[in-house]
Amino acid sequence: MHEQDITRRQPGHHLSQMERGRIAELYATGTSKREIAAKIGVCHQTINNEIDRGTVKQAKRINGKLIYHTEYSPEAAQTRYETARLNCHRPDKFAATSHFLAWYVNQAKTEHWSPDAAVGAARRAKLFTPEEMVCTTTLYRYIDDQRLEIRNIDLVEKANRRTKQHKSTKHKRLAGRSIEKRPKAVERRKQFGHWEMDTVVGKRNGRESVILSLIERKTRCQLLRLIEGRDSDSVEFALREIKLEWGDCLRTITADNDPEFSTLDKAFEDTDTDIFYAHSYTSCDRGSNEAHNRMIRRDYPKGESLDDVSPSQVLATQDRLNGLPRRKLDYRGPQECFETEVRRTRRSAQHVS
Repeated sequence: MHEQDITRRQPGHHLSQMERGRIAELYATGTSKREIAAKIGVCHQTINNEIDRGTVKQAKRINGKLIYHTEYSPEAAQTRYETARLNCHRPDKFAATSHFLAWYVNQAKTEHWSPDAAVGAARRAKLFTPEEMVCTTTLYRYIDDQRLEIRNIDLVEKANRRTKQHKSTKHKRLAGRSIEKRPKAVERRKQFGHWEMDTVVGKRNGRESVILSLIERKTRCQLLRLIEGRDSDSVEFALREIKLEWGDCLRTITADNDPEFSTLDKAFEDTDTDIFYAHSYTSCDRGSNEAHNRMIRRDYPKGESLDDVSPSQVLATQDRLNGLPRRKLDYRGPQECFETEVRRTRRSAQHVS
């Protein structure tokens, strides 16, 4: 039975300089490769490979003659290993991808595109060859290393998030049907026409303009409207125009349990749209709304009044967000997907009629 000197050697680690010296001592005394492997604590094939790679040609002068022979040299083996380690890393693609990186920086600054959106859209549209681009992970690394004119603070989703403290609160009474009664098909995002609704507030004090936000769950398409105040009358007024244009695409609407949405059932009583209300203080019930509201905040920071904002500015924000490529949409924009679904819905309605 072979004696094993190293009983707790961590598997997967490369041989150390000290272990190479031990291999040289044992091999010089005629110890077999399998015995050396057992003593070092590695597979015998590791020793075979190590000796093959570390064997060098040596010369000795005997009786005036130069005699050549081969032997394992731990120093030569270590030098060869260190050289190989230096050359094993992939070359830096920063210089070779400068055109793509400049394009991404422009998209990030002007359109607020995320690194993943930029990489996905560029690949889908074949704007650059694979050699001219980097992957999403590498692009994030360049940002972390401050090699681009974009910083982590500029990225919507990568900013540091504070964990909210749980507060014991009294739940308000739901204005209508609970989200628990909503069809399960809505959760799967496979069927078109299911919406979430919320308001984006500037300043919280006083009566002033707010943004009404509706997002379609399947396509992630948003409808943004600037309304006069955070009250049910203002919400109903904005919904009239939306109902006229998109009424056939409104299967369900899930709203927050706030006063401005308390009369939604009345507003949609003459339609086939079903209204559901999320649980109080449970933002995850409307995950799409919450995620997209953070994107809206890039244009309208919290605490700044919306009274000086024009409806055309809000529509410009809507168009920008709906043109943003999304990974979950195969890097198409929500607007493109929404228009496809609208055409399909209206063709189906024509066939039925």
